[in-house]
Amino acid sequence: MRKKTNIYTILLMAIIMIATFVVANNTNNTSNTSNTSETEIDTQAPYEIPRLNNQQPEQVIEHLGYTVSYNPLWLVPNWVAYELTNSETIGEQERSNHFKPDPLVKGDPVTTGDYSKSGYDRGHMAPAADMKWSEQAMRESFYMTNICPQLHNLNAGDWKDLEELARDWAQTYGSIYIACGPIVEANYQTIGKNHSIAVPSAFYKVFLRRTGKGWASIGFIMPNKAGNRPLMTYMHTVDEVEEQTGLDFFFHLPDSIESQVESTYSLSDWTLSRK
Repeated sequence: MRKKTNIYTILLMAIIMIATFVVANNTNNTSNTSNTSETEIDTQAPYEIPRLNNQQPEQVIEHLGYTVSYNPLWLVPNWVAYELTNSETIGEQERSNHFKPDPLVKGDPVTTGDYSKSGYDRGHMAPAADMKWSEQAMRESFYMTNICPQLHNLNAGDWKDLEELARDWAQTYGSIYIACGPIVEANYQTIGKNHSIAVPSAFYKVFLRRTGKGWASIGFIMPNKAGNRPLMTYMHTVDEVEEQTGLDFFFHLPDSIESQVESTYSLSDWTLSRK
């Protein structure tokens, strides 16, 4: 009986050890999956920065208040991107109004004189009113790498309304990520006394923010023509803006989150104080 008891005891102990190992291993795997899910979001990533999916040339230039991908063929930006916070919207720095060549641009820089008598405004991509928090940021917002030929009716109308809405959102939500720029067609027109500057057919602006349940995005495309329309008429998903620009927005997000966020937008995630 003693031998049988020992055999049964050994078998029982072996079964217990195996079961303990399996449970522990499954627990570790579950824990790792959970930890990965919780830590895969890098809170310090520059979510506002897009990347090119096409063959457009670029020179990426970092300024204090924004980053620009400058297109040396078009002589306008591929994109301009920055994060806008609540505190930055209430700065007291006065508007500069001094348009200057970007000292960091390679080659022969565009000057403000190239826009003279062209019929187009020097349209800001990163608006000066978003740079009131710093004298340097304000000054650099008037570099010509941040400027595009824009019809006055748009620059002073719907585009301005969208800029003001963005500041409302930064104040409401604390922080938003912004990328914007021109849409230039294949057979584009040009302006310029000493340079051939591409005239965009439209402009885009995309937004990303954190919500209590994750992330939300929304996009806008505005034709470069006269008109006064509700901002809702310009709304698009970020995926749709990507299709028209050849850019990859918010790629620092995990792929699964990026795909979900960019494929749709919800008005409940974006307070429309200006419709």
